[in-house]
Amino acid sequence: MTKTLGFIGTGMIGSALARLAVAAGLDVVLSNSRGPETLAGLVTELGTRARAATPAEVAEVGDLVVATIPLKAYGRLPAAALAGRTVIDTMNYYPQRDGRIDELDAQELTSSELVQRHLADSRVVKAFNNIDFHRLFTSARPSAAADRSALPVAGDDTAAKAEVARLLDILGYDAVDIGTLADSWRSEPETPVYVQPYFPGQPPEGAGQEEGYRWFLETPGVVVPAARVRELAAGAVRGPAGGKFPSL
Repeated sequence: MTKTLGFIGTGMIGSALARLAVAAGLDVVLSNSRGPETLAGLVTELGTRARAATPAEVAEVGDLVVATIPLKAYGRLPAAALAGRTVIDTMNYYPQRDGRIDELDAQELTSSELVQRHLADSRVVKAFNNIDFHRLFTSARPSAAADRSALPVAGDDTAAKAEVARLLDILGYDAVDIGTLADSWRSEPETPVYVQPYFPGQPPEGAGQEEGYRWFLETPGVVVPAARVRELAAGAVRGPAGGKFPSL
């Protein structure tokens, strides 16, 4: 059972997940590339269940470890320290940010297979990569709630996927198994299940950046149940690797 959730990366997705974890009664250990001292504000916000550490320390103490950094930095994940751990990969390939990665462009691997190759002795599970940080936090619901949404998970290790599915349940989501890491492209950018289903629509026409972002923060998400996630993932057609950033 997951009691301590470790984070390598504390950006928008990582911070949202850490807040959900603390609210669910889990302990969290946070790390980033700049050092534990830079996380003092987030640790204070999260309270006594949170502390900061180095990535290697996170790997040692986390029952599950969330890797939520830009994909271009995946090689910095401490492979030796993460050996034997289940690692949740939230990362997406954005060539505009990450630069071109030939193996992904040629579709020789998915981004999660690339991460798994680096973390050869870990069990990588793709999750939390297809929803924006704000909807991730605000759409969480208790188990069996009528308005509960689901998120896709993919991985090569059945037990690790089940472990991550239990975490999703604790944090407020149903899980839909969409296959192996080779299948994880089905939840990547520009696929049908990526981001847009959880949105209620588009910002008001003509909205400026400030107004659009306010709409983004103030507008509730759309319920996307497990059956719909399964349908969207099954209907995906694989296009070029990578994709455009969401407009918001």
